[in-house]
Amino acid sequence: VPVPRSHLIRSKQKQKEEETRRAARLGRPCRAHCMQVQRLKLARPLSATRATVLLAFSSPPPLVSHLPNLLRPPAASRHRAVVPSPVQRAMASSSEGYVDVPLGGEHHQQPPPQPHPYSAPTMRKQPSRLTSGMKRLASRVTSFRVPDMGLKRTHSSAQPALKGLRFLDKTAAGKDGWKSVEKRFDEMSADGRLHQENFAKCIGMADSKEFASEVFMAMARRRKIDPEQGFTKEQLQECWEEMSDNNFDARLRIFFDMCDKNGDGKLTEDEVKEIIVLSAGANKLAKLKKHAATYASLIMEELDPDARGYIEIWQLEKLLRKMVMEEGSQDQMDQASTSLAKTMVPSSHRSPMQKQIHETVDFIHENWKRIWFLTLWGIANIALFIFKFIQYRNRAVFEVMGYCVCIAKGAAETTKLNMALILLPVCRNTLTALRSTALSSVIPFDDNINFHKVIAVGIAIGAGMHTVVHLTCDFPRLVSCPSDKFQEKLGPFFNYVQPTWGTLIASTPGWTGILLVLIMSFSFTLATHSFRRSVVKLPSPFHHLAGFNSFWYAHHLLVFAYILLVMHSYYLFLTKPWYKKTGWMYIAVPVIFYASERATRRVREKNYGVTVIKAAIYPGNVLSLYMKKPSSFKYKSGMYLFVKCPDVSPFEWHPFSITSAPGDDYLSVHIRTLGDWTTELRNLFGKACEEEVNSKKATLSRLETTVIAEGAEENTKFPKIFVDGPFGAPAQNYKKYDILFLIGLGIGATPFISILKDLLHNIKSNNEQQSMNDEEAGSSFKSNGPSRAYFYWVTREQGSFEWFKGVMNEVAECDTDNAIEMHNYLTSVYEEGDARSALIAMVQSLQHAKNGVDIVSGSKIRTHFARPNWRKVYSDMANTHKNARIGVFYCGSPTLTKTLRELAIEFSHTTTTRFHFHKENF
Repeated sequence: VPVPRSHLIRSKQKQKEEETRRAARLGRPCRAHCMQVQRLKLARPLSATRATVLLAFSSPPPLVSHLPNLLRPPAASRHRAVVPSPVQRAMASSSEGYVDVPLGGEHHQQPPPQPHPYSAPTMRKQPSRLTSGMKRLASRVTSFRVPDMGLKRTHSSAQPALKGLRFLDKTAAGKDGWKSVEKRFDEMSADGRLHQENFAKCIGMADSKEFASEVFMAMARRRKIDPEQGFTKEQLQECWEEMSDNNFDARLRIFFDMCDKNGDGKLTEDEVKEIIVLSAGANKLAKLKKHAATYASLIMEELDPDARGYIEIWQLEKLLRKMVMEEGSQDQMDQASTSLAKTMVPSSHRSPMQKQIHETVDFIHENWKRIWFLTLWGIANIALFIFKFIQYRNRAVFEVMGYCVCIAKGAAETTKLNMALILLPVCRNTLTALRSTALSSVIPFDDNINFHKVIAVGIAIGAGMHTVVHLTCDFPRLVSCPSDKFQEKLGPFFNYVQPTWGTLIASTPGWTGILLVLIMSFSFTLATHSFRRSVVKLPSPFHHLAGFNSFWYAHHLLVFAYILLVMHSYYLFLTKPWYKKTGWMYIAVPVIFYASERATRRVREKNYGVTVIKAAIYPGNVLSLYMKKPSSFKYKSGMYLFVKCPDVSPFEWHPFSITSAPGDDYLSVHIRTLGDWTTELRNLFGKACEEEVNSKKATLSRLETTVIAEGAEENTKFPKIFVDGPFGAPAQNYKKYDILFLIGLGIGATPFISILKDLLHNIKSNNEQQSMNDEEAGSSFKSNGPSRAYFYWVTREQGSFEWFKGVMNEVAECDTDNAIEMHNYLTSVYEEGDARSALIAMVQSLQHAKNGVDIVSGSKIRTHFARPNWRKVYSDMANTHKNARIGVFYCGSPTLTKTLRELAIEFSHTTTTRFHFHKENF
């Protein structure tokens, strides 16, 4: 069967036939058959027998007589492995399967060779067809092997490799990188030499001292330098240039030398194990260290199938290059996507004025609910201030105290309004009920805590202005007013006795006002982020003033503030009729609402004394509690509840996201140990769990299923727990979006675990329906909520993945249609492409391919390294889900909130996809 002629040579059929006949007459192969032999040489490694067979059954026959010249390697390389040409490397690494083959000064795009009908096993049955001459020719064919060093890369293969095996970050390896290294060398060197202990800090790897130390030793071995003497500046510069070189082979040689400590050019299993341990230490992967021997064996099994007991550099490169090419191919797609996004910027963004106008319109469109609500609040405050200002401008007291009294009374009126409004955003039961009404479409209920803080600022401004103007202007004018004028204008209000400084401060309005300001100032200060999150470090014994406990107790002092407010606004000097004393009128209704909320909590405390049926303590000091769900406790995924443990504190309630799904027959929460209360709670349950865990010798992977009370009966060994809720949160409305984009940082994943479980329940029910009726089940998942969910979980501790490993495995097993896409990111590991994580990525890839388990998380969901590229994530979603409404829900550090919100706005206005950003606040 003749080999098909190449369809890539652009010539007519007659010209091809004429060329073939001419070549036959001259006794040499035609150009088309030269290309065919070129393809045979470029294909995957062929055995000598198969290469000979394929050529033997090719036409025309004159080609065979020239096989020795075509197959013989160059003279300089006949006694060593054949060096593959750039074309061969491009063919080996091309993801599309096409390469540019230079022929006669021209480039023709050549497809990969098609499999020949005569395979090697088939031809072994016909040995008589193989002449001894052909066997001798076939013996000259050398199998493909990557040489150790000095390879020239084609553009297609070298470009992605720039990210592979990076020893230095972009800052250290930048344009001025050596200048910084040189400066540090001058500071750290002794007698003009840099020693091993200072090498890591000098070259910019201070956070990986052990890894940098091995790099130092590898560099010294290659240059035959005594490590005890250290590097001179010239030697260090040579090492730094090699480490920062864009050439993949140079980096590979350094990496191989690190592994090959005896310098024999071969890696044994023990040497691979050592470098795995080193990489695990650099990336803070304690569990990986324990299983280093297993993973070293896995690498040897993959790269040493013949059980020679060692691997060589070309084998290591083969595996690394495969990983690099996959990353490079994805990066090229990302760059193309980014470039396309830039060319699609609307014309309204192309001039500064139009850009500003467009951004303003976009801002109003995104925040119109906040804008109109804050505008209404601002108008109400301004209107009350003006009303009171004009009222006192027309009274006799104005002639004594002037505009000072007008300003003070106007500020007091706004303070009364805000003292009433500030209670409404924390009436959680009321807000939870209102979230399900039509009002949620015009009122930003999700911003209740933010509005609560804004009102607090309004109170601080109003109360401060009222106090300062009274003390610095009104009181001095009142005390120093001429007696006859005072008696004429203000005598009836003071029983015709002109007050002094002492009588004014000792009066009921005086001392209540001062106490009111002190309590509000104290509560306001301890409620700031710096104090509530213990950012401020105070000396003993004042260190107890920082933290959640101080915030909680200080806020309860505001009960006295409202009592003082009523007294202060009732016993006024300048207003006598009771119906004109409006302070109590402002706060009456909000106080009733808030009091009913607290009364409801007291009732629930009696009815919602739950039984803890299971408890587990995970790495990272996370306590999970599984409780029997009260029959009347109805909630939606994404909601949260308050927890109280009387054994820790009889008064404190703390909010936690519900991690169980509404369809579960239990309630669960995951509590991260951060403050005094959570620490004490963790210790209490830790003692209760310790005996049973120790008796069963449970491992962390089995801990969740071992610490279980017998059935659902009351377990007296666990502390008593009370719950209050559920309360509404932004994530509870996830079903109104087409696509879900869930982002959790650390323990911030908890609000979304309930959503994932709920989606899993829908998937399972759909699978059951599909087994009974395929047609009806087709659209049920979509009708019940979003058609697809993306969950991005970013954490800095490997042990964090233990928290929800069961959920991740269940998603991987049940979600056959890939409706839920999970992405785990571990920030303690260096980003993909870094030499410190290269071996980790290699082991991860092999283990996941072989056993379907990720070595980092221990689940079936593969873990990514470093932090996500959020712009890329948004871009991919916008390209994948055009014309869709995507709900972006974020729970985590406030530092990322601005970035995610701005990206949501940007891609909503530059693509057809609409991103709706929500931040969890409770």
